[in-house]
Amino acid sequence: MDFTFTEEQQAAVEAAKAVFADVAPDGVPSPALTPRAVAEEFDRPLWAQLASSDLLSLVLAEEHGGAGLDAIALCLVLREAAKVLARVPLLEHCATAMAVQAHGGPALTAALLPGAGSGALVLTVAAHGRTGHDPAELAVTARREDAGWTLDGVQTSVPWAHSADWIAVPARTGEGEAVLALVPRTTGGLSLADQYSTSGERLAELTLDGVRVPATHLIDTPGAWDRLRQLLATGTCALALGLGEGVLTMTSQYTSKREQFGFPVATFQAVAVQAADRYIDLRAMEVTLWQAAWRLDAATGGAGGPLPSAGDVAVAKIWASEGVRRVVQTAQHLHGGFGADTDYPLHRYHAWAKQLELQLGPAAAHEEALGDLLAAHPLA
Repeated sequence: MDFTFTEEQQAAVEAAKAVFADVAPDGVPSPALTPRAVAEEFDRPLWAQLASSDLLSLVLAEEHGGAGLDAIALCLVLREAAKVLARVPLLEHCATAMAVQAHGGPALTAALLPGAGSGALVLTVAAHGRTGHDPAELAVTARREDAGWTLDGVQTSVPWAHSADWIAVPARTGEGEAVLALVPRTTGGLSLADQYSTSGERLAELTLDGVRVPATHLIDTPGAWDRLRQLLATGTCALALGLGEGVLTMTSQYTSKREQFGFPVATFQAVAVQAADRYIDLRAMEVTLWQAAWRLDAATGGAGGPLPSAGDVAVAKIWASEGVRRVVQTAQHLHGGFGADTDYPLHRYHAWAKQLELQLGPAAAHEEALGDLLAAHPLA
């Protein structure tokens, strides 16, 4: 078996590295010193660079102006983005575009995908439900009326909602089925209230009060929302991996230069052992990430496994949540008091790590989900 990335995937990584090379992690005020959002908007100039480098259309088919790549390619780019704390809705935008491409009708794909690929339209998704703990589709009801649908409910912690043009909203029908509605941000009956993430980014509590959605803007394909949710969780694992790798690199550079008793602290056994443990965490995060991403792509092609792909995603998210927390905690410890200095970027990585650890469920939630899957699918 060949586990190397394809030439196209490697080319995407090189393009991403070129775009993110000049991104400064401290380009906005520190979240530790900012009571509200660190910025009202995401990084629009960086978004334009991503569009001009064809990275926003990476996962779209050629017929929609894209490169036709897969979830693995998207995760490779997300990993590079997280190394510099890139403030762009890359995960939510591309994951939503993939869902529309796979399950949307001709009218919806024509309305969204050309603009999504060029960056002219920004897409996001409400994936956290009312509380952040319950399934997101339970937070909104969808009832059929005349030739369309009416949505009512509340979704919390919607990323980049104030800047997005369209929001993908999971909902539940009267028959208990999960559907996905694509709603323009300016639709009547839709309102946004400010919320703020641990990383200092501006989120939104989305309220839908009798929001009317044409039937052509609603995806009712069985499993469509579940696949989008799994893709979002896998992409979050990629962000956690990139962030962790960036932090371990910072720690290596610092401990190689910081001296105690005339020697770099990196040469001390206690320091080396802790750094080695975190390196092992990152390798486990990486292998489980690629397994989950591969299963998502393989499931599209009909390939199966002993468990549904949700099992692989749960394992990846468990490692990502636990691993990224340990990495940033060890980095803070090995940096000493310098790690808490707000003029040094490490505290920003710590804030982002906490956000990614809990995003789309902490490790405990995914351990419970994995247990349910194992109970439902006994392994021979």
